[in-house]
Amino acid sequence: MHVAEDADALRVRTLFLSDIHLGTKGCQADLLLEFLRDVDADEIYLVGDIVDGWKLRSGWYWPQSHNDVVQKLLRKVRKGSRLVYVPGNHDEFLRDFLDMHFGGIEIQDQVLHEAADGKRYLVIHGDQFDLVVRHARWLALLGDGAYTAALFVNTHLNWVRRRLGLTYWSLSAWAKLKVKNAVNFIGRFEEFLIAEARRAEADGVICGHIHHAASRMVGDMHYLNTGDWVESCTAVVEHYDGTMEVIRFAEWSRANAEAPAPLAARPRPAAPVEELAPAARHPLPAAAAPGTRAVA
Repeated sequence: MHVAEDADALRVRTLFLSDIHLGTKGCQADLLLEFLRDVDADEIYLVGDIVDGWKLRSGWYWPQSHNDVVQKLLRKVRKGSRLVYVPGNHDEFLRDFLDMHFGGIEIQDQVLHEAADGKRYLVIHGDQFDLVVRHARWLALLGDGAYTAALFVNTHLNWVRRRLGLTYWSLSAWAKLKVKNAVNFIGRFEEFLIAEARRAEADGVICGHIHHAASRMVGDMHYLNTGDWVESCTAVVEHYDGTMEVIRFAEWSRANAEAPAPLAARPRPAAPVEELAPAARHPLPAAAAPGTRAVA
């Protein structure tokens, strides 16, 4: 049975997060912690690149806030949330442990998630369809280094912009999109993911990898990208009627701060948890639901 951590939290059926990149200086762990305190989900999918193994191999960086994120997620598992970890390319070491369970966390390469309205979504990180990662790893690592440098410059650039009274602008997000467009990547990436979802006989796909949140229809298929917690700070949530929504944390938190009503009273297409049947799940391959363990 799922037990809410906070009576004022936004209650959703499912939460999808990806590209947190714990272990890097660019990770917005403090903002993610604030988000996780304000959102409570029956199911949580970690859609890859949660831990950045590439960076940790070259130098250890793990501040307390990154450990707090891990502990917060484990606490949600202890309280009854189902948590499925779908590894990406930066945490690909976990692909050696597929179909296993650790502390109540399921490790799956890809999952078919059935929403409350009966629609099925293929949940997959997406790096399997990134030709740069699959066939030119050295180029991917070079691009990752350039992205890290852009994040460093971005921090100082926006300090100057704030001093001048200008709004936030993401140099690193702009640079990454320009690089991806230069290799004609994003469009092809989405096409491959939609095609894979069709092969899985799904109604849509929920992925990450390219750090570009999106929710749009491609013909009769629903393409959803969770974005990231390095630049955009975005997530996908499923409400209790099956509606999928991209949450952009900056806009969402600002709206909640301005609203006089508590977070739990925020209008949303949700229903009480007790009145709903458990979510249907179809991992590939099937795996039994794990037990949980207490976390201090």
